Amino acid sequence: MFKAKIYIALKEGVLDPEGQAVRAGLHSLGYTGVADVRMCKAVEVTVEASSAEAAEVLVREMCERLLANPVMEEYSFALEALA
Repeated sequence: MFKAKIYIALKEGVLDPEGQAVRAGLHSLGYTGVADVRMCKAVEVTVEASSAEAAEVLVREMCERLLANPVMEEYSFALEALA
């Protein structure tokens, strides 16, 4: 068993309206030094696999087929072996 911690974010150059709204909110609270905010998603998935390499293949497939939009988003992940 492996736990994958997946981070999904919009690619550079893709407009992030949610990030802009958070930036505006931070400015209104007095945090005027905040230059940019980019929002991202975090997903944790536990998978059964025979090896770390097999788990990595599964997680990449999940990201590319469902979890991330490859046109607009990029993803990264870290695997952790579970006892």
